[in-house]
Amino acid sequence: MAKATYKDAGVDLEVYDQAMARLPRLLHRTYTPRVMPLDGGFAGLYQLDFASPLFRRNYQDPVMVSCTDGVGTKLKVAVEADRHNTVGIDLVAMSVNDALCCGAEPLFFLDYVAMSHDDPVRLEQIVDGVTNGCLQADCSLLGGETAIMPDIYARGDYDLAGFCVGVVEKKQIIDGKQIVPGDVVLGLSSSGCHSNGYSLVRRVVFDIAKLGVNDHVPELGKTVADALLEPTRIYVKPVRKVLANYRVKRIVHGIAHITGGGLQGNLERIIPAGCTAKIRRYDWPIPPVFPWLQKLGEIEQDEMDRVFNMGLGLAMVVSPHFADSIRSQLQDCGVEAFAIGEITAGNGGVEWA
Repeated sequence: MAKATYKDAGVDLEVYDQAMARLPRLLHRTYTPRVMPLDGGFAGLYQLDFASPLFRRNYQDPVMVSCTDGVGTKLKVAVEADRHNTVGIDLVAMSVNDALCCGAEPLFFLDYVAMSHDDPVRLEQIVDGVTNGCLQADCSLLGGETAIMPDIYARGDYDLAGFCVGVVEKKQIIDGKQIVPGDVVLGLSSSGCHSNGYSLVRRVVFDIAKLGVNDHVPELGKTVADALLEPTRIYVKPVRKVLANYRVKRIVHGIAHITGGGLQGNLERIIPAGCTAKIRRYDWPIPPVFPWLQKLGEIEQDEMDRVFNMGLGLAMVVSPHFADSIRSQLQDCGVEAFAIGEITAGNGGVEWA
């Protein structure tokens, strides 16, 4: 009787070791002076402040901020297209953009990669995307975990999860409580679908329209894969630059990450009692991917609004006296922002004007 081995069961430890050897180089490119290197350790080490007096932050009352998320079924598109170096950016974006909503500086990131089988090249591509996302967010990839689970995932499939830790001074926490009537709502442009609604996207594109990932879409001027794998925009650098310009006077009163649930569903999460956000529907450019999807699937407008970001990946509620200046600052950082509504006295929530 043959002796059973781990390799026969689907996990090749030698190939796994080869995969792990590819990763330290990628992690190191994201390290800042606050990372305390511990290659091969069981955890990552990160000092909250810089040791050097020249760069010391001198926190007065720091509050840690944490959040976690995944990429969702956008990964199925990546697998179909055999393109794996961008979904890591999506993974980072979904967490760091959430942390940003509290005014936090993302400090470090951890990833979890679950794969059907050992594949060093694919793993390296995935983590390369994660490190690119971390560099965009000014945070360090401190470590992570790779799991090989052949009985859980079909061959070639994988899943990603991420975890971000950030910090914010307690007196500078943004939680929406400062929102008052008269404030202006700014919408920051998205790069497309980001990482939400892909179960509907795939249903429409692949099942109803019968398109393939390499098919060219005239309306978009690109292939299906190019359109659907456009990475989620990371807003950390431009928004934190704005926040840094107003450390004394609080002028950003609320921030909402527009993910599943759309603009209305996410913005209403930060609107306090006694206020209502009046939004001018589509008072901003709509990326062509959305009308294309809507036409292909004959999707009702309410469903589009509820599932997708419709061109706005982040909303900021700001003091009206600084709205134009903030828009200009964001524009200088490469992010278009639009005045899409105002805060009025009301019973809470979001209404279309």
